Amino acid sequence: MPGRGHRAEFPVATVPRRTVLARAAAAAAGMAAPAFLSRPAAAAEFDYKYGTALPDGHPMVTRSREAADKIKEESGGRLAITVYPNSALGQDTAMMSEAVSGALPVYSLSLDILAQRAPPAGIFGVGFAFNSAEQAWRAMDGELGDYVRGLADKVGLFCIDKAFDHGFREITSRSKPIEKPEDLKGFRIRTPVAPEFVALFKHLGALPTAINFGEVYAALQTGLVDGQENPLILIDAAKLYEVQKYCSMTDHIWVGLHVAFNNDAWKKLPADLQEIAHRNFSRAALSERDDWRRMDETEAAALKDKGLVFNTPDTQAFRAALRNSGFYPDMKMTLGDQGWALLEKYVGALA
Repeated sequence: MPGRGHRAEFPVATVPRRTVLARAAAAAAGMAAPAFLSRPAAAAEFDYKYGTALPDGHPMVTRSREAADKIKEESGGRLAITVYPNSALGQDTAMMSEAVSGALPVYSLSLDILAQRAPPAGIFGVGFAFNSAEQAWRAMDGELGDYVRGLADKVGLFCIDKAFDHGFREITSRSKPIEKPEDLKGFRIRTPVAPEFVALFKHLGALPTAINFGEVYAALQTGLVDGQENPLILIDAAKLYEVQKYCSMTDHIWVGLHVAFNNDAWKKLPADLQEIAHRNFSRAALSERDDWRRMDETEAAALKDKGLVFNTPDTQAFRAALRNSGFYPDMKMTLGDQGWALLEKYVGALA
């Protein structure tokens, strides 16, 4: 879409190895594998479940399955990873807890969900910070991304360096388009269970309700909330157009998703299997970015055909309203000076 910056080229980069090599020593130490790794001799040496709340058809799900197939083939069947979409293994908050504890070896991690355990990880969720996908990717592939991946590691999750695209988020409503900040006053909006999302809409005068994604359709259908916010592709895949009428292209938050291994599950993999998994998931992420860009260019037209009515607000008015409300200084205090300085390195002064 014109002006949204979604058509940037993302060159295929050399797969980072620094973290893989650092972990190899731990794998070589011969630590005993936890219970979920032990399998009969005829089965895979390592048999991992990969849980995600994303629906089937989301490009991250498709590319992750392709990567899992290549990992199994290249490892000679030693490492088998099975992808479970549609919250089949639980809602996001539950899956993250299980991934941290080791009950779930692999999880599609959104940093806004990680912020429940490590608040500074919510730095990418600062409202109206990024002006384009190019700007967001420079930050995610650069120092700001390294910073939040380090936070994930401290929580207990090893993130593959290359993130998958989940795009900019837009606001949908059943009753009215959102044209200006004042339209959000008293508006009951569903957000992820993520503190920075809740803070954003509170500062804009809305009434945010944190609900896991698997429960969003029902919340909209029953009128528990008036609207929600998500990328266009997810609005389509989850058929939210059936229970919403308007879509306002606010581009208020950009989201990247990581393939995240439980730290112990990752450390138990021998160095050669770490390299195979890292390389294939990294390539999958870069391919998925291209998939997302192509899909995003046609999604508005597809959703218009399904009945959604679109409008494009002036996002600078929303940013000004947030400045006036004290949102950015509050976020800087909550998220910390280090992450904030890195964010402003890529987007310019906010507070």
